[in-house]
This record gives sequence, C-alpha cells and structure tokens, in this order.
Amino acid sequence: MLDSTGAERYRIEGYLPKPEFTAQLEMGLARNAFMHKQWADAERRYDAIARNYPESPTAPEAIYWRAVAHYKETNDHTVLGEVPKQLAGKYADSIWAEKASVWAA
Repeated sequence: MLDSTGAERYRIEGYLPKPEFTAQLEMGLARNAFMHKQWADAERRYDAIARNYPESPTAPEAIYWRAVAHYKETNDHTVLGEVPKQLAGKYADSIWAEKASVWAA
C-alpha cells in the first residue's frame, strides 16, 4: 500500500483468504495513518482490527501498534505495560508478544 506521496507504507505478498486479506488491507490503512502521525485514527483502526479479526495473525500486531499509537497521542506510557498482559494468553507465541515483553512491569 502506498500513501498519497507514493511512499510504501505496508506490503503483503501472496494469496490470502478473504478475511485475512481484509485484515491486512485494514492494517495498511492503519499503518498509513500511523506514519502520517494521525495517532487517534491509527489507534482506532488498530483497535478495530484487533476486535474484528481476533483469530487473525494480524490481531497481535494490531494490539501492539494500537498501544504505540495511544502512547504517541497521549504520552501515557502505562498503556505500553498492558500490552504484554494482553498478548500473554491467546497470542503468547506471536512475535508481537516477544516485542512487547520489554514493556512488562
């Protein structure tokens, strides 16, 4: 996905089933908002992905970036410490749980 300046903001390759393809497209829109410092829009989009596609491999990534967007908007670092707890159960084996582990209290 390219932004309005033509810069690549998100890439997917290969065939995906319709639900995962849709989740990936929505991740591209969220990433575009994030890269343009539209923090509230990015947070809202990441939240929608996490809620609408909880079985998707995209969900833990959306949870991670949702917290980062919130932090960027508010400077409230406490939200980052919640991410490892949110990812610990269902998404414990995801790379995003590992990346968020540095925020654990």
